[in-house]
This record gives sequence, structure tokens and C-alpha cells, in this order.
Amino acid sequence: MKSLILALLFSCLPTIILLPVGAHAAAEPQSSKLILSLDDCIRIALKTAPELGESQADVEQATSKLDEAKSYRYPQLEIKSLVGPAPGARRNELFATDKTFELKELTWFASTDATLIQPLWTFGKISENMKAATHGIEVDKSRKEQRANEIVLKVKEYYYGLLLAREMKELIQEVQESLGKARTTAQKLLDQGSDSVDEMDVYKLDAFSGEVAKFLAEAKKGEHLALAAMRTRLGLPADSLLEISSERLTMDANPAPEYDTFLEKARAQRPEYKQVAEGLKARSALVEAAKANYYPDIFLGGMVSWAYASNRDRIDNPYITDQFKHIYGGVALGVRWKLDFGITGAKVANEQAQYNRLLSTKEFADANIPLQIRKFYLEMKEAENSVVATKQAYSNAKKWAVTAMANFDFGVGPAKEIFDALQAYARMRAEYFQSIYNYRIARANLDYASGAQ
Repeated sequence: MKSLILALLFSCLPTIILLPVGAHAAAEPQSSKLILSLDDCIRIALKTAPELGESQADVEQATSKLDEAKSYRYPQLEIKSLVGPAPGARRNELFATDKTFELKELTWFASTDATLIQPLWTFGKISENMKAATHGIEVDKSRKEQRANEIVLKVKEYYYGLLLAREMKELIQEVQESLGKARTTAQKLLDQGSDSVDEMDVYKLDAFSGEVAKFLAEAKKGEHLALAAMRTRLGLPADSLLEISSERLTMDANPAPEYDTFLEKARAQRPEYKQVAEGLKARSALVEAAKANYYPDIFLGGMVSWAYASNRDRIDNPYITDQFKHIYGGVALGVRWKLDFGITGAKVANEQAQYNRLLSTKEFADANIPLQIRKFYLEMKEAENSVVATKQAYSNAKKWAVTAMANFDFGVGPAKEIFDALQAYARMRAEYFQSIYNYRIARANLDYASGAQ
């Protein structure tokens, strides 16, 4: 019986004990109970999940990179202004060769130089970086969707884990009640001097009843832990009154689709496929952008320079420019070409290596995602068959237990029959609920693997 109860309890606890229960600040006591369905839990979890906030920040960062890449299409204006001391100068001193500097002739000057560069043709430096940033946004959006799918899967595990814990608790309570009735009957028969029972039977029933009470307390602890984990996942205060609307752990009403259906959905909807596809486009664009550095930039340039000093005469001579007092400007078509010895080639090789790496990732995904789907599908079918088998088994064990209890009540059956029957019934009913849980989790994993959350 001890091994039976341990199997009952700990078969449902692995997915519960390992749930991350975070510490939430104490809040005002809740005046009403919050009753949520699975869909409600998923909706709240997606709304409050900090992981999605991080993913949204990644999307916004990628968007800013696209805005930066677009901005290189527009003119770039550089302005430099200076203010400082300057020596005085007169027009009649233009050709003087013996003029000495005198501190009293110092004056102040101000100058501004403005340069405007409008790119005309960059051989793909701008356009390819824009493409890369655009596809990068889609990659981050797909990652956010992937995280959302992971959250949905985790909520389903918590939800079904809570239902499983409650089913196990109810089963232990049922066993406890049956043992209590058998204990009462045994004591009654013993008091009547019946030969079908002795004091050892009573002691055994008391011992097993004590064990059941212990494991019932542990089952309740598992239930409370599962509820605490659900509150944490939903971002609710630790003292909130949370309840789920489902009362029993049951099978799906509709049969699951075939394997090929899940595989087709995965190829069409799974975020990882989109991540790889968009990532390859982004990396291809970055390779082309790196190659564009081999070529020059063609631009239209304009500049204006102005300077003024009060104690200096203006010199109007196209061959002489006074850096402290002047104004001039102009427009020109220019070419800017940066040549290096190996730097650009190394950058192209780096981007090409990243592209090749992503190709390998695509091959891995193409091979392993279908394998993952098949694994979950086979687990689902196995659990489905196990549900049918264990349901029939626990039904027969229940009849056995009822018959054994009735015979014992009439004093014609041994107490050992009760132990054996209850053990078989409890084990098979526990495996029945475990099979339903396994089916639900396998189906949830299939939905996740096919991107159908």
C-alpha cells in the first residue's frame, strides 16, 4: 500500500514541484474569488508576461535600426562654429613684410562652417542595410511569437497539473474513506467475536489509514503549490483568491488531427521557420552591404563658410582667403572612396560565415522539427490508448473492491482482499488520470510544435 500511495502522489508532482514559484509583494486581500478558464489564464499570462516586454523591446530596437538605415538616404549637415581672439589687420598692410604683432590690436572673431552631403548612389550600402533591418524586425517579431507560444504551453502545463493534483487528492480521499469503513466493520466483527477477522487486521487498517492521511496532506500541498505557480505565471498577488473553472481532468471532445496535419501547420505557422527564413534574407542583405564597401559613394555636396572680426578689413581677392573675415560657398558633385587592404574582405567573410551558419540552422530545423512533432504525436496516441485501457482496468478493480468490501461486511471475506482490491483500483485509476494528463500535455506540445497556440 505504501508503494501505491507513493505512486499516486508523486506521479502527478514532477510537473508541479518544479514549477517556478516567484515571490510577489503582498497586496490587499481579495474580496471575491477569481474564477478563470484555461483561455482566461492564457490571456492574462500573455498580457502580464515580462518576457514579452523584453521581446517587444527587441522589436522596437530593430525598428530603430531600420529608421537609422533609412536616414542615410537624407542629407547630412555638419556645422562647426568658432569664437576666439584674432589679430587686427588693415587693407593697406596687405603687402607689408615688417608688421609686428601688438597685443592691443587683438580683437574677437566668430566663424561658422556648414557642410551638406546628399548621397546619390552608394552601390547598395543604404538599400541593403534597409533590407537587413526590415527582415530583422520580422525575426524579432517571430521570436516574440515564439516566446508567447512558450508561455501558452507553460500555462497549459500548470493548468492540467493542478487538475491532476486534485484528481489524485480526490482518489486518496476515496481510498481513505474506504479504509475507514473497513476499519469500522473490522472492529464491529472483532467485538462480535467473528472468526473472519483478528486484531492484526485492525492494526493493518490503522497503519494504512495513517499512511493515507500523510500522503493526503502531501497531495494538498502539491495542489497549493500548483495554485501558487499559476498565480505567479499570471502575475497575481500571492494572496489572491484564484480558482479554475474546470472541475475534472477529461479528454478532448474532438479527436486529434493526423500527424501530417500538424506537420503542415508547423511549416506554415511555426515562428522558428519564419525566423530562419527572415534571418537568411537579413544575412544575405548584410553580405551585399558589406560587399558594397568595395565601391565608392557618389554624392552631391554643398558648403558655406562665414567668419567675421571687427578690427580687420575684408579682402576681396579670389586668390586670398582671410580665415577670420570671409564668406563663401559652393556646390559640387563628389566621389568618396575608402580603400583598405583586407578590412572589407574580412567583413564580407564574416557576414558570409553568419549566413552559412544560419543555413545550417535551417537544415537542423527542417530535420528536427518534424521529428519533434512525430515524438509528441506518438506520445499523444500512446496516452490515448492508455486512457482506454486503464479506464476499463480501474472499472473492473472498482467492482472487485466493492465485492471485497461487501464480503468483508458480511464476515465471509478476508481483509487482505480489501487491501489488494483497493491497491489495484487506486493504481489503475491513478494511471488513468495520469494518461489523460499525458494526453493533454502531448497535445499541448503538438500545438506548440506546430505553432498553433
